[in-house]
Amino acid sequence: MKRLKGIFLLVLALTITASKTVKPPKKLNVLFIIADDLNCAVGAYGDRLVKTPNLDKLAKQGLVFSNAHVQYPLCGPSRVSLMTGLYPDQTKSKELRLYVRQTIPDVITLGQKFRMENYHSVRVGKIYHYHNPRDIGTAGHDDSFTWDRTVNPYGRDKKEEYKITSLKRKLDGGTLSWLEADGTDEEQTDGIGATQTMGFLDEFAQSGENFFLAFGLYRPHVPFVAPKHYFDLYDIDDFSVPQSSNAYLKTIPKAAAITVRAKKEQVDLDLELAKKIKHAYYATTSFMDAQIGRVLDKLKETGLDKNTIVVFTSDHGYHLGEHGHWQKQTLFDAATRVPLIFAGPGIRKNKHVEYPTELVDLYPTIMDMVGMKTPDFVQGKSLVPYTKRGGSVVRESALTELQVNTPAGKAQGYSIKTKRYRFSQWELNGRFSYELYDHTIDAAELQNRASHVDYKSVQDSLHSVLTQRIAEAKQVPAGLGKQLDGATPWREPIRIHSKHK
Repeated sequence: MKRLKGIFLLVLALTITASKTVKPPKKLNVLFIIADDLNCAVGAYGDRLVKTPNLDKLAKQGLVFSNAHVQYPLCGPSRVSLMTGLYPDQTKSKELRLYVRQTIPDVITLGQKFRMENYHSVRVGKIYHYHNPRDIGTAGHDDSFTWDRTVNPYGRDKKEEYKITSLKRKLDGGTLSWLEADGTDEEQTDGIGATQTMGFLDEFAQSGENFFLAFGLYRPHVPFVAPKHYFDLYDIDDFSVPQSSNAYLKTIPKAAAITVRAKKEQVDLDLELAKKIKHAYYATTSFMDAQIGRVLDKLKETGLDKNTIVVFTSDHGYHLGEHGHWQKQTLFDAATRVPLIFAGPGIRKNKHVEYPTELVDLYPTIMDMVGMKTPDFVQGKSLVPYTKRGGSVVRESALTELQVNTPAGKAQGYSIKTKRYRFSQWELNGRFSYELYDHTIDAAELQNRASHVDYKSVQDSLHSVLTQRIAEAKQVPAGLGKQLDGATPWREPIRIHSKHK
């Protein structure tokens, strides 16, 4: 009897041990945070004036990509690109106010892929394009196939638009405008969004359900609105704004010159007014950072930080007077370069990657990190090798494109950024023109060295690379399904704003 009891206990112990051995590891979650119109004015990216303590802390806890670039420097096309892992020539989406399935109806988006893998996919705020500020509180140009649940926050900044100062009577998402707001963080749209995101973290901590939780902020996109105490963080006299002459325009292709002079009311601003606007951008950036900090604190409080990958980025960069331009839609670093940070289990801490990366790389990278198979159509490359010591280089260049309307017709621009150079090509009516910038001596990209005798071999080499990159970005991806040309964007009605400069 004792022998039988011993055998039984041994079998039981082996069974328990085996069950522990074969039990699958707990799956990783993803907290995806994206800002709107945020450039690299972040402390972790070397900006000594900005106050972004929470993003700086996240950067120390993770992997920072210091040379990351978008594929189209405009909200709608960029967001469709990063959520599908496809280039704009493949998404056929190069304008605002397009739904992703107007052009690629069969695509499996990033959030949709998580749904297919039995994750809970949740959106709070802006992930796909929303006209900002008009669409705050609505679903904007969202994609219902991507999410299980969605939240459209609507705050005091939206309710008090009548208080906003703008450079034009028409308050829209393309005009510089600002407000030192009354009230608390939690009353603002992004403050409400942060609170809602924190609520989901509490819920998932209780339920144990795996999640892809996307928190999309509406700031620092215009109008630059933040509670007054964020403006008080800065001394306006500490700000300076680059100056640009019309003589400079003659050194670059006509299409490029048009991009930096497109918004007439924002050209040659009075210096004191320009400093005021830049001050408002920085204040709004600090407000945005504080909301992200609230969410990250909740992530740690719930213990979910031990099992969650955090990804932070922006939909494109933002000019603050560089090249005489404000806002986006250029092929310069100020518009194409964005912050990109990964943090969480298995990711190296306080590591900076200087090699070029692209936002199409987000999709396959996240798939690799959580152990899912990347759909065949995805064109991005996994950045996981950078999470390991001695990992191989993933890319040598980052590709961005932009279409520009000119008096002579539509110009098509493509640009690549390497570790050292930026090379851009513009085509207008079959004629080509170029830009070449050497970042070792010209990080501001003001000295066009295209056709310079000392850079002939460099230009020839970069031209070959760019030509190949363009051809690859135009290929029809296997498994994508239909690609539809000629989709019509929804056009907004004109709105008159009473308070203006």
